[in-house]
Amino acid sequence: MERLTAPLQAQLDIMTALLAERPEIGMWFTAIARLLFPVLAVLILYRAVRSLLNIPHTPEAWGQLSLPNGMPIFLTHWENIIGRGRTADVQLHYPSVSRQHAALCRGEDETWTVYDLGSKGGTAVNGVPVEGAAPVRLGDTITLGGVPLVFLPQTVAEREDLEEKRRAERPAAMWPSFLWLTVFQVLACLQLIAAAGTEASAAIPLAFLGLTAVMWLYAAVLRCARCVGFEMETIAFFLSTLSLAVTASSAPGSLYKQFLAILLGLALFLVLGLFLRDLSRVQKTRWLMAAAAIGLLGITLLVGNSKYGAVNWISIGGLSFQPSEIAKICYIFAGSATLERLFHRRNLTLFILLTGVCIGLLGLMSDFGTAAIFFVTFLIIAYLRSGDFATLALICGGAVFGAGIVLKFKPYILSRFASWGHAWEAASTTGYQQTRTMSAAASGGLLGMGGGSGWLRRVAAADTDLVFGMLCEEWGLLIALLAVCAIITLAVFTVRACRAGRSSFYTIAACAAGSLLVFQTCLNVFGSVDLLPLTGVTFPFVSNGGSAMMSAWGLLAFLKATDTRENASFAIRRGTYRKLTAEAQRRAEPVGDPFAEEQEADHEED
Repeated sequence: MERLTAPLQAQLDIMTALLAERPEIGMWFTAIARLLFPVLAVLILYRAVRSLLNIPHTPEAWGQLSLPNGMPIFLTHWENIIGRGRTADVQLHYPSVSRQHAALCRGEDETWTVYDLGSKGGTAVNGVPVEGAAPVRLGDTITLGGVPLVFLPQTVAEREDLEEKRRAERPAAMWPSFLWLTVFQVLACLQLIAAAGTEASAAIPLAFLGLTAVMWLYAAVLRCARCVGFEMETIAFFLSTLSLAVTASSAPGSLYKQFLAILLGLALFLVLGLFLRDLSRVQKTRWLMAAAAIGLLGITLLVGNSKYGAVNWISIGGLSFQPSEIAKICYIFAGSATLERLFHRRNLTLFILLTGVCIGLLGLMSDFGTAAIFFVTFLIIAYLRSGDFATLALICGGAVFGAGIVLKFKPYILSRFASWGHAWEAASTTGYQQTRTMSAAASGGLLGMGGGSGWLRRVAAADTDLVFGMLCEEWGLLIALLAVCAIITLAVFTVRACRAGRSSFYTIAACAAGSLLVFQTCLNVFGSVDLLPLTGVTFPFVSNGGSAMMSAWGLLAFLKATDTRENASFAIRRGTYRKLTAEAQRRAEPVGDPFAEEQEADHEED
């Protein structure tokens, strides 16, 4: 490695020697760069944020149900609840129809199945009563409580109108943002070299320029595969750039490790996204993921090392990692479920058991920040799976009671949060980190002191638990707030996209992952400035740490999977909608569909 970096290091030595002789060059560069960085950050994020928040997400239509009066109702999901209730996907205003009467679900093999949900009026297909579930073909008549519904494909005009609307939702091109991000990365690299002076290492340019190359290579390869919509990746690459900047300032010796973590995280993002294409495969893997979550936490408890009071690290051959970060991905994977699975197993007993084991192991590890993240994620998943506020209230009450018992028998835990709310009164003891973070953040102002020019990096956990203060001090409050807004944008996009979600698995997983990212960001930011207890959790994508970086990229795959824009989500097979429409046309002809002849002609023309 030294042979490869020796020529670059020699050039760096010449540059830093010149800066040592002419310090005014570095001062002028830092002054100009401080003004440019917030402007570049806005240019980088503007197109991505605007594209994610402004897209209307027109629902896809996978078929239609024709009412007795001939009025069509489109099926906009792979899994559709049919009933009289307001929460039903297909709402029928007939007194004989139950609030949640039946579910009509599409399988991976493009077949449809109707499930009776314990309705009073009963469900039938072509006059045959449904006992639990029954297959449905295009042209069949589904009778719900005596109300006949004909299952039909879309007409040609309806399909063309929908495709025209969806073409208008084409994501914005991200190459301008990538270009501005490249400028940001180059300037950040030069700023950190200037700040390091004669101690500047070749790792700084190699890490930053390596990230630039990976970013452009990723975009080029996926564009060759006709993929579009790189808004989420733009945000992730921007935040990862800040992570490299923080690492270069506080722990330059870890730059290569952090860069490798970004590469591994990107690989995990791609692999997990492609794996999510097949929902039947996902369902078969859920319990394996549950076992993996418990196994990762259990192994950590047995052989883990203590750091900052929590046993959450495992060291192998000089490398340390946090299995609990990867356990987050496994937990969300195991907790999410398709609609068919939810109706077969309405109770949450097994999921509650999984959650109890995971949180119990985290409690034994004294990792209460991660335990809080798991519990909030559990509440999100449990509500989306059941919608039962009474059960969740009972669970929350039990959790509060359990926390009280823990504090009763282990009072030393409470002492860790004793300075919360009055850190300045214990500025030299339990409030040391918070008070230093607030002082550093105030000294940075809006524009910051310049990358590598702060003093908070000398405080323990500055680049992990206190990273928000480090961003404020060196890069300015504007960039720190933009980083927070970027995480919030991902969550807002997820909530909006889930309204047109294809499967409840994608919806539950994406909402859980988005909520986890936001809650973890809140714990990190508010904990470092004493608005919340300092729990020792990281800022997603930004904090120095390989496990945390990989976890953030992995969680992003769940958000990407819920994107229904054409070719914008590699987690969903391209052309699925058009393929289904063509298949629907072919199947509709034998049953005498009135639109069959017109649709067949359109199919041949395509």
